[in-house]
Amino acid sequence: MEKRTEKNSYTILFAIGMVIVVGSLLAFAASALKPNIDENKRLEKQQNILYAMGINENDESSANFVSTEDAPQLFDQYIKKQLIIEGDKVTEDNQAYLIDVKKEQANAKAGLERRLPLFIGEREGKTYYIAPIYGKGLWDAIWAYIAMDKDMVIQGAYFDHKGETPGLGANIKERFFMDDFIGEHLKSNGEFKGVDVAKGNADPKNENKTDNEVDAIAGATITGNGVSAMIKSDLKLYVPYFENLKNN
Repeated sequence: MEKRTEKNSYTILFAIGMVIVVGSLLAFAASALKPNIDENKRLEKQQNILYAMGINENDESSANFVSTEDAPQLFDQYIKKQLIIEGDKVTEDNQAYLIDVKKEQANAKAGLERRLPLFIGEREGKTYYIAPIYGKGLWDAIWAYIAMDKDMVIQGAYFDHKGETPGLGANIKERFFMDDFIGEHLKSNGEFKGVDVAKGNADPKNENKTDNEVDAIAGATITGNGVSAMIKSDLKLYVPYFENLKNN
């Protein structure tokens, strides 16, 4: 007599049962961990914004965030306003830092109004305007937080990536690259130009802050092009706000 466990139907039913059990366990784990995951994302965004405006724990060469324990208090201390820009409308919203820039880009492509978050910070008597931007590197997503003054001169930057090549494109989050952007003018003769990550840049020491260029990372041309593109496409959207700011 054939054993029940040797039938194909038993194997199929067992496999289905295991899928249901494992799927249920994974769904439960994801649900249980979601609050912690959301909290970590919230703290990371606060750290990114603070880093861009110079609130960090950098040493001589490496980039370091403030601690997750200190981030909420420092964020409340230094970030004076959170704005959402929608066309000509500007509103304050203390949850603006939670806006998903990637989703807002998708909404814009679908013909919907894109919400632009902007954070106004004050430190040592100086005002910073910090904008999040999002783009595409060689392998996956790249993003940044750019701190500017009222003239759209960069005061600080934090770059990150999801999957760029270690030692090459991944170096966009290293200090030697990020610090090059400090002092760079996004506008030239009153027109928005952005900043190009330029291979063969004639200013490798980055002494000229009005040439709209920084030196590229060797072997990371496509990642650098992605950085240039997201700066130009995303920060250009803030130009009307800054023009209105100067006129008031």
